[in-house]
Amino acid sequence: MSASYQSILWNRQKRIYDFVLIGFVLTYLVIFVLGMLIVNPQVTQETMIIRSTSTLALLLLHVILSIGPLARINKVFLPILYNRRHLGVTMFFVAAVHGVFSIMQFHALGNVNPIISVFTSNQHYESFSKFPFEIFGFFALIIFFLMAITSHDFWLHNLGRRTWKALHMLVYVAYTFIILHVLLGALQDETSPALIAILGVGASSIIALHIISGHQEHKKDKEKHLFQSGFLKVCHVDAIPENRARVLIANGERVAVYKYDRKISAVSNVCKHQLGPLGEGKIIDGCITCPWHGYQYLPLNGTSPPPFKEKVATYDVKVLNNEVWVNPIPYEEGTARMPAEF
Repeated sequence: MSASYQSILWNRQKRIYDFVLIGFVLTYLVIFVLGMLIVNPQVTQETMIIRSTSTLALLLLHVILSIGPLARINKVFLPILYNRRHLGVTMFFVAAVHGVFSIMQFHALGNVNPIISVFTSNQHYESFSKFPFEIFGFFALIIFFLMAITSHDFWLHNLGRRTWKALHMLVYVAYTFIILHVLLGALQDETSPALIAILGVGASSIIALHIISGHQEHKKDKEKHLFQSGFLKVCHVDAIPENRARVLIANGERVAVYKYDRKISAVSNVCKHQLGPLGEGKIIDGCITCPWHGYQYLPLNGTSPPPFKEKVATYDVKVLNNEVWVNPIPYEEGTARMPAEF
């Protein structure tokens, strides 16, 4: 967290993350270029750039869309989730290089404005096999551009959480456009079915991961908890790892029940930053820390440490015979509640 807006709030994890990311991008481009030179020594530089950046951007997009469900399926993937926005901005720049070179290569040599030419050079809008696939890539790039320039928390604060979230959920619309862009383009330009097969595997993997993670979350939400004297039974104390949480549904809301220093506290599972899952985070330096972007809250009262002002709802908890119980009725955001000791 930062008390003021900064372009990037650097820390050791971000440096490692970005170093690995840049290293992967450069390694991929070098391997791709060398491979193309071996297979087709006559390839032009423009074609080299267009193909290398298109495949790299597509690969990065699949990784981006896989991180969320993978992190829910297995916590080992959470470190990749923390700085996903860096990955998204990198993907946009790679895709932008592909888009600019493609437009310059195929639409900038005539008398028509290159952007207009994208929409008018191919008029076969009624044909599936001859459809002007470039327009799907163009609109996807516009969405990626909007997401990249609004990725900073400054825009989250000024656009509002819900508007910002809705804008960035357009990534799935952009992904659909990219699938159509590549699929229709392959039907026109490629004779080998390999590209279509690879695209099918990628899209199927994304869909499968989201279905599996969604089913897993739905299964958790449907868990039945014993209700007694106004409290819901959560689990045995030992079932909650130290400085971690157990999440349950109480009155239709997810509650994160944390264990720390032989104490139990419960807060709303929804982070005020981007609606992140607090229960998937951990307690760091005495604060519940959201796994998405590091927003922090004190477990005793659900408030962020000064000078921050974010607050989440709190709940009463108790421990009986080493079993954890939570009252499903929330207190007003920021209300201090005594933790249960065991």
